[in-house]
Amino acid sequence: MKLLVKSGHVVDPKSDFSDICDILTENGIIVKMGRDLHEEADDLIDAAGKYVIPGLVDCHCHLRDPGYEYKEDIATGTRSAAAGGFTSIACMPNTNPVADNQAVLSYISETASRKGVVNVFPIGAITKGQQGKELADIGELKFAGAVGISDDGNPVENSMVMLRALQYSSAFNIRVISHCEDKSLTDGGVMNEGYYSTVMGLRGVPAVSESVMVSRDLLLSEYTGIPIHIAHVSTEMSVNLIRNAKKRGVKVTCETCPHYFSLDESACSDFNTMAKVNPPLRSEKDVNAIIEGLKDGTIDIIATDHAPHHMDEKNVEFNLAANGITGFETALPLAIAYLVKKGHLTMEQLVKKMCCNPANMLGIRKGTLEVGGAADIAIVDVNEEYTVDTSKFISKGKNSPFNGFKLYGKPSYTIVGGKIVVRDKKLMV
Repeated sequence: MKLLVKSGHVVDPKSDFSDICDILTENGIIVKMGRDLHEEADDLIDAAGKYVIPGLVDCHCHLRDPGYEYKEDIATGTRSAAAGGFTSIACMPNTNPVADNQAVLSYISETASRKGVVNVFPIGAITKGQQGKELADIGELKFAGAVGISDDGNPVENSMVMLRALQYSSAFNIRVISHCEDKSLTDGGVMNEGYYSTVMGLRGVPAVSESVMVSRDLLLSEYTGIPIHIAHVSTEMSVNLIRNAKKRGVKVTCETCPHYFSLDESACSDFNTMAKVNPPLRSEKDVNAIIEGLKDGTIDIIATDHAPHHMDEKNVEFNLAANGITGFETALPLAIAYLVKKGHLTMEQLVKKMCCNPANMLGIRKGTLEVGGAADIAIVDVNEEYTVDTSKFISKGKNSPFNGFKLYGKPSYTIVGGKIVVRDKKLMV
C-alpha cells in the first residue's frame, strides 16, 4: 500500500524542517520526502494549503477502560483521538482495577491492538491502588509496556514514597509523572479560590495547593538528579517555580492543557459543571502566566487530560459534579485559535509541544516525520473555521465547556501507520 501526500506545508521540528514538500509512504513507513515527487501510489492526498504535521502525541489522557466503560472505552477513545489528529496516546492508570500490575497493562495493550485505531501506550501507577503508601512493582510495569508512572488524580503526599519512586524509576529508565496537589490545602474545594467562588458561595481551591507540591517535587528532583514530569500545570506560581528550577539545571519537564490557556474561572459562572475540572480553571492572571510559560519554553508540552464522563455525572449540583473535560477533539483547534492565531506560538513551536516533546518525555519513537519512521501523520487547514458541536463528538463523553465555540483547524486527515483513519474530517474506521 503506497500513499502519496502532495504539496503540503510539512512541519517536523525534530529535523528543523518547515517547507512545502511531498511525502510518500509504503506499508506504513515513510519512504521518501521531497518536492514534486512523481511516484505511483494507491492513494493520493492533495494537501495544498494545509499543514502536514506528525501525528499528535498525547502524554496524558483517560480511556476509562477497564472498569468505567460507560464513560469511555478503548474503541471510542482511540477513535475520538484520531478525530482530533492524535496518532499516539498515553492513558493514565486510574481505572478499575488500577493499572498497577502486569495483568491490567496487558489487558489495555491487547484490547488496544484489537479495537484501537491509534497507538496506545499505558502509564502504570506509582503506588499500589494509587493509595500513595506502597510502591507498585515499577520493574514489572516497565516490562509490561508502561511508558511512565503516575498516580494521576491522587497526589503522592508522602515525600519519602515520592523520593523512592524517583529512585526506582531511574533504575528502569521510566519517567515519574506527578499530579501536584496538597489535599489538606484543597480541603474539599470545588473551583478556584477567588472572586467567583466567593460570589457563587462555593468552597475554593487555593493556587498554593498545587504550587506547594510542585515545589516539593522540584526539590526532590534536584536532590536526586532524577528527571520528573509535572502534570497539568495551572497556576502562575507553578510556572515561576518551574522556570526558576530549569534555570538551576533541575531535570524537569511539564505540561499544561488547552483549557488552562483558553478559559478562566469565570467559565464556571452560573454553576456550569462542564467547566469543572481538577486542577480548577484559574484566574485571568494565571491564564496569562500559562501562555507566557508556553512562549518562553518553561512549559514543554500541551496535553489533553481527556477526561470523559457520563452526562449524569455532570447534570448535578456543582459540588457533586465530576471533574473533567473531554479533550481529544478540541485540543488542536483550541491551540491554533488561542496560541497560533493570537501570535503566541508559531505552528512549528506548537507542533513541537504537541508532537516531539511528549514523545521525548515518554521515550517513544513518535512525534516526528522522518524517512524510515512510522507514517503517523495529521493534515490540518489552520485557516478553516468551524463551530464546536459536542453532540457530534466521537467520544462517549460530551462534557466540554467549548460547545458553540468558533475555532480553527479541525484535522482533515489522520493517518496511523500509513492507514487513513480520518479522511475529509470523517472517521473511516
